Amino acid sequence: MAHTWQEEIQSNSRLVLFRGDITKVAVDAIVNAANSSLLGGGGVDGAIHRAGGPAILEACQEIRARQGFCPTGEAVITTAGRLPAKYVIHTVGPVWQNGEMDEPEQLANCYQNSLKLAVENSAKTVAFPNISTGVYGYPKDKAAQVAIKTVRKFLAEDSFLEYVVFVVFDQENYDLYQRLLATK
Repeated sequence: MAHTWQEEIQSNSRLVLFRGDITKVAVDAIVNAANSSLLGGGGVDGAIHRAGGPAILEACQEIRARQGFCPTGEAVITTAGRLPAKYVIHTVGPVWQNGEMDEPEQLANCYQNSLKLAVENSAKTVAFPNISTGVYGYPKDKAAQVAIKTVRKFLAEDSFLEYVVFVVFDQENYDLYQRLLATK
């Protein structure tokens, strides 16, 4: 029998791994691997916009009217519309260019800025997808290392957040995260 991420939380871990659909995870904030336009797209971005409904797009359009595009590594927050979360934090990951254009730092900024925004908005529980590993081409193993290292560092310095869930969609990422989370 598969266990749920809620059972993981009961084991007193603030870092949780769950294989499933991020649009169905009931947390205070889910993170969207957005593009800089904030207008939805493919992959997890499109899935979040479709599942959350028009309220998310409307909120993104308001942000665009105020500040324009969202730069790589930055994050903005909106309503979650029809999703079981309260908020969606949209962050723009880097496009992989062989690690020669500060991609690890930009990706770390995605996680750090998303977590800061969650805390600023009193979100105690946050779920992350794999940022930049789809059409942006970031190697899954390198992205997972950055994600786990950055989130662990943030949690070590923060006592507000109750837990962070890494939501992966495929078995390859699940196995990768499970292996990396087992190491300190």
